Amino acid sequence: MTEPAAGANQARAGSGRRRPERRRRAGSPLAPRQPATGLSEERPVELLATGTLEVEGRLVAASNATLYCTARDDGAEATCVYKPVAGERPLWDFPAGSLAGREVAAYAVSRAAGWDVVPPTVMRDGPFGPGMCQLWIDADPDVDIIALSRRADHAGLRQMAVFDAVVNNADRKIGHLLPLPDGRLYGCDHGVCFGEEYKLRTVLWQWRGQRLPERAVAALGLLKRELASGELATELGGLLSASELRATRDRVDLLLRHRVHPYPPENWPAVPWPPV
Repeated sequence: MTEPAAGANQARAGSGRRRPERRRRAGSPLAPRQPATGLSEERPVELLATGTLEVEGRLVAASNATLYCTARDDGAEATCVYKPVAGERPLWDFPAGSLAGREVAAYAVSRAAGWDVVPPTVMRDGPFGPGMCQLWIDADPDVDIIALSRRADHAGLRQMAVFDAVVNNADRKIGHLLPLPDGRLYGCDHGVCFGEEYKLRTVLWQWRGQRLPERAVAALGLLKRELASGELATELGGLLSASELRATRDRVDLLLRHRVHPYPPENWPAVPWPPV
């Protein structure tokens, strides 16, 4: 492994999800809109994939180009995040231009396992070329996400920790947690996942070494089957390299064999910086 270039950690700073200032359209109030309210998951995915994208603003804190958009099609609309491949900053340990595909792969794994911890995400062409497009999630502002990240009794948070172990998430910051008012929990910014080497960096180490819940074991068994010959294997094969896909299968096998939450890596920073 080569040494990281200066500023590699800074280049990894995620966007989080703070709603940006939106451009005002004539006759349009600046009241926030809920994303695709009341629609099934299939409809937002269709909107993201085929709807007309209008750029409303930019998440300026993000290190990569991260655009706040509206997708519209046939009278329906959904707010979303669009990250064009052309706006990705190069990293020392991930192939150039691969981050958008990793975000889509993370959604595919979350969906296949029944975890649903990643908002609907697609690859598509947009105003600035190909990139990933993800449904915007308005996180509950009343939730203290720092306190949430430290909880050991939150089933959704623990499920996310298992998901991160599968996808080898190198950047699970506190600000990447998106709790909803109804208790559901999403995560965002999965561009630095699926590395071949073990480089799990997360703020969710509170279950390290503990037995996996039976629900997690069942989900891992489903993933193992899907990664062997199911639709997931085909989908990931178009988004990851053959060696990255093989490493993902190996991580699932390892989790099933030992049935415990992983320990922090010994030769890699265990917590992302900054952690929030």
